[in-house]
Amino acid sequence: MLHKFARKHKRRHSKRYSNIAHMCEILRPLMDASAQLLALEAIRALKARYFRCVDTKDWSGLASVFAPDIAFDRTVGMAVQDPWTGQWTPAIPDAPVIVRGRDAVMAMVRGAIEHVRTVHHGFMPEIEIESVDTARGVWAMRDEIYDRSGRLIVSGSGHYHETYECLPSGWAIKTSKLTRLWLTYGDGGRDI
Repeated sequence: MLHKFARKHKRRHSKRYSNIAHMCEILRPLMDASAQLLALEAIRALKARYFRCVDTKDWSGLASVFAPDIAFDRTVGMAVQDPWTGQWTPAIPDAPVIVRGRDAVMAMVRGAIEHVRTVHHGFMPEIEIESVDTARGVWAMRDEIYDRSGRLIVSGSGHYHETYECLPSGWAIKTSKLTRLWLTYGDGGRDI
């Protein structure tokens, strides 16, 4: 359906829209219910591509899911808040830890996972289209990180809290923050 819509619209505006990568431009003036569904599906595909590229170490593919000015909040990414006491384990820093810009985020991700095996799952997204070119979402997630010998380093579950921006190339992750519900540590190590 997406391709049929794009082809139909492309015929009417062939000089301005050269391919489906310009879907955001096409949808801006048409943000009715069907356009919102197309945007939701594009954001779901974006996050699926994020998980696949992280686990397959597809660095150029991973870079393409981020907006150039992405802000990735790492403040509580490896801490768990006790739901009864509110205490964080381990303690979180007093100041936010935010990595800004696509190149810096890519360096952070590569530094963290380049030499380990990862398995990421994202599911049950709550996505809200805020405007024709902005959206926000919360994704339940689970991840596992193993050393090269197959020993578990850490496994966890939680939520990604994100905002998205529709760029000329399509939807991109604008901000991301990982919160954890649970972390389990294994006996694996990060040997390189």
